[in-house]
Amino acid sequence: MKIMPVEAESLQVIRDLAHQTWPVAFGNILSKEQISYMLEKMYAPDILRENMQNGHRFLMACDDERALGFASYQWDYEPGKCQLHKLYILPEQQGKGLGIALLDAVKAKAESQQQAALLLAVNRYNPAVRFYEKYGFRIIREEDIAIGSGFYRNDYIMEFSLRPLS
Repeated sequence: MKIMPVEAESLQVIRDLAHQTWPVAFGNILSKEQISYMLEKMYAPDILRENMQNGHRFLMACDDERALGFASYQWDYEPGKCQLHKLYILPEQQGKGLGIALLDAVKAKAESQQQAALLLAVNRYNPAVRFYEKYGFRIIREEDIAIGSGFYRNDYIMEFSLRPLS
């Protein structure tokens, strides 16, 4: 397995992975309508390109044959803190260390940019909360954000300290 940066010409792979992972990741949490709405709002080709132009960086985990998962992150989302925007692994590849490998890669990149912490938002009912807590993230607050069409994101904001703040 290798982890590599994603260039703009490979954003369709990210979109395809999202469409394969979201129904499983959120099928017991969100309605099919909300999943479809959010996928289109977050993973439309123009949106992904715009994200990249606005500082989102993407990493992809691959084996010799195909993409298995991805992460996206952004420096200084809050001053001195790197935001992990996305981390998804194909359902049949979960539990094999790919999520940790991607998280380790983002952590290393954030440390190289002298970021003090990693931040992320995760649905409060998502079992991934336990994955992040096990890695060392802690819940620092809750957010309920209207995202349109009557839908909400009901998230925990979690933080992983990379170095003590001065």
